[in-house]
Amino acid sequence: MCRFFSFVSDKKGSIYYFDWKLRQKWIKEKLDGSPDSHTTIADHFGFKGEKEDSLDKWEYDLFSQVITHDRGPNSKDERWALRKAKSLDFEKIVPGIRIKPVVNPLLIDRGIPTERELRLLKKWASVGASVGASVGASVGASVWASVRESVGASVRASVRESVWAYVSSYFPKVKFKYDFSPCIELWEAGLVPSFDGNVWRLHSGKDAKVVWEGKI
Repeated sequence: MCRFFSFVSDKKGSIYYFDWKLRQKWIKEKLDGSPDSHTTIADHFGFKGEKEDSLDKWEYDLFSQVITHDRGPNSKDERWALRKAKSLDFEKIVPGIRIKPVVNPLLIDRGIPTERELRLLKKWASVGASVGASVGASVGASVWASVRESVGASVRASVRESVWAYVSSYFPKVKFKYDFSPCIELWEAGLVPSFDGNVWRLHSGKDAKVVWEGKI
């Protein structure tokens, strides 16, 4: 699989992965594979062909702090791999990334939005529906996709622009084309905006109930 963050380990307990320098090289030179492909990592560090089969292959979601053992022959357990992953300095892997828990807004049961929150919605409505096209390339596709997957698992596809906006909060040093802060603030307050082309809505709670709707 090719999800951020992937690494491999050998039977001696050493781990191998792509840091930021190697990721930049892969992006700039348009190399084959992916910096989070286990095979790409293995090849780069000299484990080619059958030698790759001697490695354990891991995936670590640094936002949920879940480790997955993809496959491998060695006796290292997931607790060992999780300690290894947590010990890494991710500023040297993706500079500027913000490590914080994922907020599921639909686990926050909200009532009617405040006037200030409606003003935030109005600001967000002015951004338009071009959010998805403006993000991702600055930090690498596999990194962005991983965060988006962690965030988007809790909400419906109809609010994908809100998902994109919230994902941007994990990359505070990236200069985006749009100001996503109104949507981020609404999200973290438990209010998820959606737009059907005519009416704006704010959703809240586990059933994504509509707590406000109207035209902006």
